[in-house]
Amino acid sequence: MGDKAPFYIKILLYPLGLLYSIVVSARNKLFDFHLIRSREFHIPVISVGNITVGGTGKTPHIEYLIDLLSKEYKIAVLSRGYKRKTKGFIVANENTPVSYIGDEPWQLKEKYPQITVAVDSNRSRGIDKLIQAVPDLDIVLLDDAFQHRYVKPGISILLIDYNRPLHRDHIMPYGWLRESSVERFRANIVIISKSPEVVQAIDKRNIFHKLRLMPNQDAFFTSIVYKEPQTFLDEPIPITFEKIAKEHYSILLVAGIANPKPLITELEKYSKNIKTLLFPDHHYFTNDDLKNIQEELALLPGENKIVITTEKDVARLKEFASVILDSKKWYYIPIKISFHAGEADLFNKYIFHYVTNNNRNSILYQK
Repeated sequence: MGDKAPFYIKILLYPLGLLYSIVVSARNKLFDFHLIRSREFHIPVISVGNITVGGTGKTPHIEYLIDLLSKEYKIAVLSRGYKRKTKGFIVANENTPVSYIGDEPWQLKEKYPQITVAVDSNRSRGIDKLIQAVPDLDIVLLDDAFQHRYVKPGISILLIDYNRPLHRDHIMPYGWLRESSVERFRANIVIISKSPEVVQAIDKRNIFHKLRLMPNQDAFFTSIVYKEPQTFLDEPIPITFEKIAKEHYSILLVAGIANPKPLITELEKYSKNIKTLLFPDHHYFTNDDLKNIQEELALLPGENKIVITTEKDVARLKEFASVILDSKKWYYIPIKISFHAGEADLFNKYIFHYVTNNNRNSILYQK
């Protein structure tokens, strides 16, 4: 799968991709023609998702919406809880293990304890249960729900990775698409994520030309912003990118995310000695993994050396807190998203217009 696969493997995978495409397209047509029913709800529902397998930055975009809306509205985030070791509907609390809800919901609950975070693979049932559990709930944010068509969100936000344009990709397993790129027309908002901080106007026009979005679809560009390293410790031992560069720190990067390349590129700005230990996305770490990490850290040259990981990996590393805290050398890099100049206000107005004009009585609750 993907561009690096040998040619003969691609040839073998192409028929499977074609078959998968037919099945997924047929399913989508059943929804398009209302032969399978999509439900609407009497409170605002905003979905954030993608077409591409792997990370497009869904979690930081969900966090942006939480920051935008949570001061005025009571919010719940509903996720399927990918790779969790439980089933059914679960509402997270401050003591819920990461294995019960998955790393991304755990991260959101840890970061925003004031909001409701729940998981359910059946999003329609999950929203029903959230409304029952939180009677004054104002908004539901659906995480990774673009393919979950049993719910019809009031706003569907589709993320497309700037570095992985849809027109160059194919249906899995031949390529990385979950469904045909034609399905992008279902989105109300398309966000080109992980873009450079500045994209020339001519390049934006070229991207829009290839996307061929409908007149009623709005498009925006966002970039990833890497914040200063944070410690795992309650009493922080601060470190900054400037200090890493000035004191020539060696870095062991530990990451179990879909695409660590942008983070590696960021760290290369500050250190000339970076060793990577990369794991599959959503990897649950083991004692052997931690032993290997500690051994690799010891082998790094120089006296100044640290482990850096991602905010998402923190969730799955917390159970090894005694090892991590004892070393006092572990840090993680928080990230956030930033809209291109002038676009944040337009996006915010779109979201607030929808929320304020879709109260509990504006849509009949369909059961």
